[in-house]
Amino acid sequence: MTAFQDGLFVFFAAVGVVTLVWLAAGACLHAGRPIIPDLCLVLSLRGDAPAMEQDVREIRRILRQLPASRLILADCGLSDDAKRLAEYLANREEGAELIPAEQFRLR
Repeated sequence: MTAFQDGLFVFFAAVGVVTLVWLAAGACLHAGRPIIPDLCLVLSLRGDAPAMEQDVREIRRILRQLPASRLILADCGLSDDAKRLAEYLANREEGAELIPAEQFRLR
């Protein structure tokens, strides 16, 4: 019975050591958040754009992982109501900007 208990103790001790090494390695290797300079995501919007608010919310959730990123809302023929909503979202979201399609150019 004591051999079984000793074996169990050695097993859990080994699992604990491996867990501590895994956590330490993860903390060292992923210490900083990734930064991709000048990352720009463009969301092309047309018409009423019924899913615009959900799309912007989901994109910003993803881009929060990348602090140097920007979101461009490209107005490719939005209706008046959708344009007002896009302006509101661009003002509310950090790093977001509403640009008419004619002014949008990739460098």
